[in-house]
Amino acid sequence: MGEDRKSEPERQKELQAQALARETGITRDQALTLIELLGTDRSSLLRDANILKNRKPSSAP
Repeated sequence: MGEDRKSEPERQKELQAQALARETGITRDQALTLIELLGTDRSSLLRDANILKNRKPSSAP
């Protein structure tokens, strides 16, 4: 029911996040965060998604 109540811009953002996640291998939540931070510029999103995907996790002491 909640899905039906999303506005068109929210649905578009969700679709873009899903596509970005599929294309780059990051999670949908990571993709949504990037869209929130960077906007919808595809080249910027792809660049930062690939950086995020290839980032090495820091080891905890």
